[in-house]
Amino acid sequence: MWFALGKEGVSSKMYLVGEDLMTELERALTADSAFAPPPHILEGVTDELAHRRQTGAPHSIYEELWHVAFWLRVSLDWANGIETPVPAHASEGFPSAAQIAAESWSQLQGRFLRDLEQAAVLTRDPVRLKQPIRCPSLPGVATRVMTVEEQLESLSAHDAYHLGRIVLLRQMAGAWPPASGGFTW
Repeated sequence: MWFALGKEGVSSKMYLVGEDLMTELERALTADSAFAPPPHILEGVTDELAHRRQTGAPHSIYEELWHVAFWLRVSLDWANGIETPVPAHASEGFPSAAQIAAESWSQLQGRFLRDLEQAAVLTRDPVRLKQPIRCPSLPGVATRVMTVEEQLESLSAHDAYHLGRIVLLRQMAGAWPPASGGFTW
């Protein structure tokens, strides 16, 4: 572990990963933080497994990842000054049958991982992290203003929740842990 002094002299934890320094926020989004890295969670998930319905679970692995990718894109839009509206209903944050048919499992994984890397890039820019952004709310609710960092922290918590659901769906299917390993406790 490395420590670095931020712009205001405040110590922030930096971790050496390979040859790169990584903040805890970047680790929480993309690497081995409080849970297995997202690429490991998705590793070895076949198209059949991704679309399999588990008894008692409201969504498939595909639908869970599509939802995570949906909110990741909305968060990136907000960080880039695009005031993408919040869906009026929670169901609009999950894919329709037409959206599932239009994007293969491997395409969805690729889109998610590419956008996740864009979020990671934002974590490496201390000035950008402190920028205020407008985050639209549900209709009739005032637009929230937060920093890019706060939005990425919220996104990280949201991702952890849904990636945990993917792990549980994999466990229910007898498809956990992946070959590269994963937390099994």
